Amino acid sequence: MIEHFNLKLFLTTTITLITLFGIAVGSLPKLRMNRATISLVGATLLVLTGAITLEQAYDSIDLDTISLLLGMMIINVNLGISGFFQMVASKIIQHSKSPKQLLMLIIFSSGFLSAIFLNDTICLMLTPLIIEITIQLRRNPIPYLIALAASANIGSAATIIGNPQNMIIGISSKISFVKFTQALIIPSIVSLLILFFVVLVIYRKEFVNTKFEFVPEITPRIYKPLFDKCIVAGILFVAMILIGFQLPLAALTSASILLITRRLKPQRVFVEIDWALLVFFSSLFVITGAIEKNELSKKLFDLIEPIATGNSGLFAFTSALLSNVVSNVPAVMLFKPLISQFSNPEKAWLILAMSSTFAGNLTLLGSVANLIVAESAKHDGIKLDFLEYLKVGVIITIISIFIGTVYLEIIYN
Repeated sequence: MIEHFNLKLFLTTTITLITLFGIAVGSLPKLRMNRATISLVGATLLVLTGAITLEQAYDSIDLDTISLLLGMMIINVNLGISGFFQMVASKIIQHSKSPKQLLMLIIFSSGFLSAIFLNDTICLMLTPLIIEITIQLRRNPIPYLIALAASANIGSAATIIGNPQNMIIGISSKISFVKFTQALIIPSIVSLLILFFVVLVIYRKEFVNTKFEFVPEITPRIYKPLFDKCIVAGILFVAMILIGFQLPLAALTSASILLITRRLKPQRVFVEIDWALLVFFSSLFVITGAIEKNELSKKLFDLIEPIATGNSGLFAFTSALLSNVVSNVPAVMLFKPLISQFSNPEKAWLILAMSSTFAGNLTLLGSVANLIVAESAKHDGIKLDFLEYLKVGVIITIISIFIGTVYLEIIYN
């Protein structure tokens, strides 16, 4: 019996470590697998080896998080089709009279929109438009692209719906949308301002006192019926949240309104939904469920206990470090079953949300939003490399996490 138990623990540990390694790297040697397929195969192997039963695996999947993420994806796809993001880009360039103004508008537009519509979506939609604007203005696109990625990460920390890890934290912690935002909006705004000055200093030659000789025109293609419907659905979404409806229900209600249409084919919407991300999330829930149901959970808490009983700064640093080792969503999943052991779970949840999100700015590989910007730029012949991003990333990550930790420590003491 003991030998069997040890064998099961060995298999569970081995499968979990290999899976987390693959998720961290994004692939496995000589195999054409991405994070979604690696996590799904890992979760399936854990069921096959008895680390978790099939019924327990189903139960471990948080349908609230999956439903919220699906609802937000449908809303974002419709916003993209309606021309909403093109309109935002046209407004940015319309009100930019100098490089500094353009940088400021990119940072705060990206930060604000990412808090509402998911940071990955904002980077996906705005990167090609920012590249088009900077090329027409004959400016160096690199500082503006770095600012776009970093501000999307920072802004997304301010709300539960800003990024996937915050959705998990918001639903798991039961912290209300308003309370969550009240706690994290100040660190986010201050960090956006710091990002502006950091980029100005590092790329000072790009932002000498000069004005644009001309302002290029970007004419957004607005699909008026869908655009108007998106505005109505968005207002309803916010109203339902403020009234007190559950976040998944509010998101699915708004998404359902947008899916009731005579003009837009359903395939046009569903083909743009990131189904791989939903598979990735569902599989991660199973993996962490298996960890909880075996001795791995106890071993993990034994390692994390000094942090749980230590100070907020140590916890924030550890969270940021783990987020860069295995990525922020898996890091949050690993911490999830342990937060109840902290002396102040609510503060711990918020520190985890803040630090795991701000940690995404440390390196180019720190978040999916960063990679979206880099890959999109690569298609246009613009190279945003690892070291170039690091010049801004390290500074803004250290400062923003320090500010966020100090602020949360103050309001909770």
